Amino acid sequence: MMQYSLLSVAFRQYRLLVRHHAQFIKRCYSSDIRNIGILAHIDAGKTTTTERMLFYAGKTRSLGEVHRGNTVTDYLTQERERGITICSSAVTFGWNGKRINLLDTPGHIDFTMEVEQSLYAVDGVIIVLDGTAGVEAQTVTVWTQADKHNLPRLVFVNKMDRPDANFDKCVDDLKAKLDAKPICMQIPAKNIDGQLGIYDVITMELLTWQQKDLGRTYNKLKLEASDELRQLQDKRNELIDELSGIDDELAEVVISTESFDNISSELIVRALRRATCSQKVVPVLLGSAYKNIGIQCLMDAVNAYLPTPAERNQIYDCFGNDLAGKVFKIVHDKQRGPLTLVRLIRGELKRGMRVLCSRGQAEVISKIYEPLADEYREVNSIQAGDVAICSGLKSTVTGDLLTTSHTSLKNAQKRFLQSQDSTAPQKDVDNDDGDDELDVSHGLFSFEPKIPDAVYFCSIEPPSISSQTAMEQALKQLQREDPSLRVSYDSVTGQTVLGGMGELHMDIVKSRLLTEYKIDVDLGPLQIAYKETIEAPAITTLSVEKEIAGIKQNVNITLQVVNNQTELFSLDKSPENLPNLNALRPRLLQVVRKGATAALERGPRVGGEVVDTQIRLHNITVGRGTADSFVMAAAAQCVQKLLTTSGTRLLEPIMSIQIVAPNERISGIIADLSRRRAIIKDVAPKGERNKLIFVNAPLAELFGYSSALRTISSGTASMTMQPCGFSEMNPLDESIAVRRAQGLE
Repeated sequence: MMQYSLLSVAFRQYRLLVRHHAQFIKRCYSSDIRNIGILAHIDAGKTTTTERMLFYAGKTRSLGEVHRGNTVTDYLTQERERGITICSSAVTFGWNGKRINLLDTPGHIDFTMEVEQSLYAVDGVIIVLDGTAGVEAQTVTVWTQADKHNLPRLVFVNKMDRPDANFDKCVDDLKAKLDAKPICMQIPAKNIDGQLGIYDVITMELLTWQQKDLGRTYNKLKLEASDELRQLQDKRNELIDELSGIDDELAEVVISTESFDNISSELIVRALRRATCSQKVVPVLLGSAYKNIGIQCLMDAVNAYLPTPAERNQIYDCFGNDLAGKVFKIVHDKQRGPLTLVRLIRGELKRGMRVLCSRGQAEVISKIYEPLADEYREVNSIQAGDVAICSGLKSTVTGDLLTTSHTSLKNAQKRFLQSQDSTAPQKDVDNDDGDDELDVSHGLFSFEPKIPDAVYFCSIEPPSISSQTAMEQALKQLQREDPSLRVSYDSVTGQTVLGGMGELHMDIVKSRLLTEYKIDVDLGPLQIAYKETIEAPAITTLSVEKEIAGIKQNVNITLQVVNNQTELFSLDKSPENLPNLNALRPRLLQVVRKGATAALERGPRVGGEVVDTQIRLHNITVGRGTADSFVMAAAAQCVQKLLTTSGTRLLEPIMSIQIVAPNERISGIIADLSRRRAIIKDVAPKGERNKLIFVNAPLAELFGYSSALRTISSGTASMTMQPCGFSEMNPLDESIAVRRAQGLE
C-alpha cells in the first residue's frame, strides 16, 4: 500500500509540474520571448554552452558532454561519433520569467547552410569565441551572416579558465577583424590558484562559482577599497563614457549629474539594451562553459539586452492578428514523417489548423510540438513570436510563409503596399489572377536562402537495382532538409550525381543514408566543381526548322556571348535591332532567356557552370504555331554552339586555409604547401610556441590534406578551410584537370 501511495503522490506532483509548465507557456507573450541563435567557429564551445543553459534552466537533469556523446542538441549518430554539430537544432527553456528559444548551429564551413537557415528565425545571436584563439575564420563568416540579417548580438568569450586564454586579445580582434564596437561588461579575475572568477563592471562585484553543485550557485561579493576596486571603477567609467556617446538619454543624465559616480546600474542596463538592439555596440561577456562558469550571467544578458519578437519583423505588421509564420527548417522523423520548424510572427497557430503557404498549396497541421532537439512535447497551440515544430506539412519547403487563407495574404499585401506608398496600379492588387498575387506576396514576405555553390561532386550508386527507388526517396528527403546538397541526374552517363560543400559533407550524407535509411550506397571518386568562362566574345545565327505532330516549327535566332560579371541576359542596343526587339512579346523574351541561360549550366569542357558571361539577343524570328518549348530548345542550342565556337577556360575553386602549428614544424608545412600551388599570404605569431599560417590554395591540391598535415606535424597542427572564390588556371594545370574529369588520369 505504501508503494501505491508514493506512486500516487509522485503522479500528482508530476501533473502539477506539467500544469505549471503549460501555464507558464500560455503566459509567454511576445515581450516574454527571446529567439536567439548561438554561432561560432568549430570547437569554440557552442554545444557545451547550450548544454549548460538547459541544465541551469532545469530542462535537463544532468550535464551533457560533447566528448561523451550525450548532449541534447547533437542527437545524430554522426554528431555524437565525431563530436561536432552537423544539423542546427532548436531547444526551448525558461529563464527568470522569460521563454528562450535557442538554435544551436554548426561551426564547420561544410554546414554553413544550416546557419543561414536558422538566422531567418531568430531576433538576436550569441557569438562564442575561443578565449585562446580569438576571432577565427568561421567567426568572420557567421558574423557576416549576422550582419546580413541585421541581428543584434552578444559575444561570449569561452574557455577563459585556460592558462593561455587572452581576453584583451579577443576584444582587440573584435575591433580589428570584425569592425565591431565591443562593450566589456565583465573582466576576468583569476586567483593565485588559477581559478576563474568574473568582475562585473556594471555592479562592481566579484562573481565566483561553486563547483560542488556543478555551478548551479554563485556568490556575489562587493569589493572593498583596493586596487581592484579602483581598476573596476575606471572600467565602469570607460563603459559609461562610451555608452553616453551613443545613447542620448544616458548622455543627458551624465550632463545633468556632472559625474559618472551617480549613474545607476539600471540606467546603464537600459542604455546598453537600446544600443545593442540598434546594433551600435556589442556587449562582451566571459566564462568557461566546460567549467560551469558564467552561463547564468549570459542567460541574464540574453533577457536584458537582446530584442523581443515585437521589436523586429515590422514588415509583417500588415497581417494584423492574422496568421503569419516563417518556415526555416525541415527534418524527417521515422515515426512522425516530415517535421517543419516554424517561427510564428503574427497570430496564433493551432493543432488541426488549415494553412496556406505563399506558393499556393493548402495543408493541414496535424500536431504541434515544443522543440527540444529530437524530443517532442505536444502542445495545442503557440502564440506570436514563438518557435514550434509542426507535423503534417508535406509540400512546404524552407522559405515559405504560412497564412490562413488566400484572402489574408491578399489583404496583407494591400496593407503593405499602402504603407509603402506604392505607385503600383490598384488593379495589380485587386485583379482576379490569384497566381500573380501569390507571386507578389511570396516575394514580399517569404525568403529563399541563397544556396552556396557546390565545391565537390561525385556519382552515387545504390547497392542494387531494387534499392534505386529507396535511395532516390532518401536523397529527396535529405535535400529537403539540407538545400546545399545538390542532387542531379547526368543524362550522358546515366548516373545520379551529388554536389556538396566538402569532403566531410559528402561523407556525412553517405553515413546518414546507411544509419537512417539502411542503404549502403557507393560514392564515386570526388570531383572538383570547376567553372568555365568564355575566352573571347562570339556571335552566331542559328536556323532550326522541324515538323512536329503535323505543325511546322521554325525559329531563326541570333545570339552573342560577351564577358560580363553583372548581367546574365540582355538585348542588343544597336539602332537596327532594338526596335524589333522592343516589339517582341514579353512572354517570348522570357522563353528565350530561360532557354539561353539554361545552356550556361553545363559548359563544353568539363560540364561546369559557365560564369562571368552575358548572352545578348540580336534578333529572333519565330514562325506561326511554333511551341515555346521549341523556341527554348533553339535558344539553348544556339548558346551551346557559341560556347563551342568561342572556347572556354576553366576556373578552379580556391580555398582559404588557416593553419596553427608549433614553430619547429612551420618550415616543413610551408615546403609541402609550395608543392600544392599554394600562395602563402602571411605567417603570424600565435602565443609563444605557435605560428598561424594564412594560405590560399587550389582545392584540387587539397584532397586528404588534413591527414597529410597531421603526418607532417606529428599531430601537433590544426587547420580550418573555407572557399574564397575561383581563379583561372594555366594551360598545363587545365589540361590535367580536363583529363581527370574525363577519367583519363
